[in-house]
Amino acid sequence: MDEETIRSDLIHCYYESTIRGLKQSAKWCAELLHSLPPKCPSSSIVAEASPLLITASDYLLAKSCYDLGEYERCAHFTKHSTSRDSRFLYYYSRYMSAEKKRLDLMAEMNTNTSSATSSTDNSMNLFNELRNELQNLHDKGSLEDGFILYVYAIVLLKLDLNSDALKILEKSIRLEPLNWASWHQLALIIEDKAQLDSLQLPTHWFKKLFLGAAYLELQLNEEALLLYYAILDTFKDCNYIYSQMAIAKHNLRDVDGAIELFKTIRTLDPARLDAMDIYSNLLYVKDKRAELSSLAHAANSIDPFRVETCCCIANFYSLRSQHTKAVVYFSRALQLNPRHLSAWTLMGHEYMEMKNTGAAIQSYRSAIKCNKRDYRAWYGLGQTYEILKMPSYCLYYYSVARCLRPNDSRMMIATGETLEKLDRNMDALKCYWKAGGMALVKLAALYERLGERDKAAAAYNDFINRSTVPSGMDNIQSSVNSSDIAHAYKFLAHYYLQKNELTSAYNAAQRTIQFAETRDEGKSILKQIITAAKTSFLDLN
Repeated sequence: MDEETIRSDLIHCYYESTIRGLKQSAKWCAELLHSLPPKCPSSSIVAEASPLLITASDYLLAKSCYDLGEYERCAHFTKHSTSRDSRFLYYYSRYMSAEKKRLDLMAEMNTNTSSATSSTDNSMNLFNELRNELQNLHDKGSLEDGFILYVYAIVLLKLDLNSDALKILEKSIRLEPLNWASWHQLALIIEDKAQLDSLQLPTHWFKKLFLGAAYLELQLNEEALLLYYAILDTFKDCNYIYSQMAIAKHNLRDVDGAIELFKTIRTLDPARLDAMDIYSNLLYVKDKRAELSSLAHAANSIDPFRVETCCCIANFYSLRSQHTKAVVYFSRALQLNPRHLSAWTLMGHEYMEMKNTGAAIQSYRSAIKCNKRDYRAWYGLGQTYEILKMPSYCLYYYSVARCLRPNDSRMMIATGETLEKLDRNMDALKCYWKAGGMALVKLAALYERLGERDKAAAAYNDFINRSTVPSGMDNIQSSVNSSDIAHAYKFLAHYYLQKNELTSAYNAAQRTIQFAETRDEGKSILKQIITAAKTSFLDLN
């Protein structure tokens, strides 16, 4: 698609979003517009993309009230309006009013308790009332405005009617392809790839950006990266695209690549806070204290009341092992946005550090309520129940995490370890085999415990080959536990000695004595090998 058409569509989307108070959608359009090559748009494009100047007094007063957060006043002044823009404001301001009341109630409660959810029952009645009104209009066939259908869909989502909301969002996009709010909301509720492929959506260029967002939600990170790399040809140096790519790399555990992208974003837009909480997570993982401190101070100076700022500060305190302070700031983040997924999960981790398993479980469960596809929360629950020595519960949570992240070896290994505790050894072997990589040592140890020494030896050999740097004279990789390597060589030395393969046994024993924990036993094995070699007249050199 040519650049002028893209520019025209984005300008149109920007103005249509702005007059309806869809601020995030308008900002998204502006970011993409800003990344296009600089060019003064022709008068024909502006005239075609920009709406006519709105002079209706009811709209002007209602929009002013909306911008100031006076949602009930906005609804009052648009109640009898007939224009598309005013009708949208009428329904959307009622939705925003109900949502504000719900969030205010939750903010008053302790975010660590389940009572925060039950306290919002009264506000649900407002959503039900709005839903009934919009459903009647839809059933009569008089609801054919793509933007108002978006309001109908998000009301349905508040009532957990996801399948109905999905159909309404599809219809909204077909009627109004330039409504990014509907595209974005649809990306958040897709459950799997099959459902994504079954959607009947217009072949508009917005669809590529929608697919990128949907792929990220479904943890199809490689596909998302390929798509975003292609989109960068059009939207050069677009912070939104860079941010999405950084999130994909974060999900793929490419920490260094994600950090470089976030550095690029901060260079292009130093005051941007979107997704900076994820950047702080990456700096935490890499133990970059100075950089994390700088980010936390910068975010706090820009806006101390943003969720991202609170998460940055919480991660800073967590890295300094000040877990109580970290919990305080994660709690502040949740008061600002009770549905912030990462804050719930990370607060669960902090409670685990504080040995408060009950609060950790509650935090992880709250994260799952926000998003059932959050594998970190399921994995966290599994770890918590592992500490509580409840392997049956542990297995369930690890299994869900494994289904959500089938290519993540950590989930497979955790499932295998739990199956071992439940004496389901054959299933555990399958898990370790599928995990591959560093799970080979667990596969070998289980074979050793089951008395299958030939298979254990093969697995230990594979583990040693994978654990050493080829160009470094068998230098052990930093990610590998040296005690595992030591045990592997010790087992192989015994194994080959028993098989009377004295040269292989001698080489393994020589490696065994290089580790402090197996040095004495390695010397003992070497004596046995040398004695056997003398008996057999074998030159070990």
